[in-house]
Amino acid sequence: MASSILFSGLLALFFTTSLASNPSPLQDFCVADTNSQVLLNGLNCKDPKMVDANDFSSSRLQTAGNTSNLASVIAIAALSNQNPGVITIGNVVLGSKPQIPSDILVKAFQVDNNVINYIQSKF
Repeated sequence: MASSILFSGLLALFFTTSLASNPSPLQDFCVADTNSQVLLNGLNCKDPKMVDANDFSSSRLQTAGNTSNLASVIAIAALSNQNPGVITIGNVVLGSKPQIPSDILVKAFQVDNNVINYIQSKF
């Protein structure tokens, strides 16, 4: 009797831990829906089928910012080689094996196919 209770307890513990996991981080993304009227804990997410490359680009960086501060800078940049373990986007996306198809990279980076081929040749 005690062994069946112990077995049932361990089985229940096993199933609760398997149900408590998070989904894959590759499938977990949220693009804010700025047109939504519902504001529950911030903005709602767009339907993943409605997300496109334009949601990840912005024209706000085209204008120069105010550099009248003490250091005359807008942002302080850090090199990725000073941060061990950081994965740079260029190596991951443009230097991946097997390669990501060029037509997908052209849409994602919004550049010409020749630019993608040139950058991929550096890896």
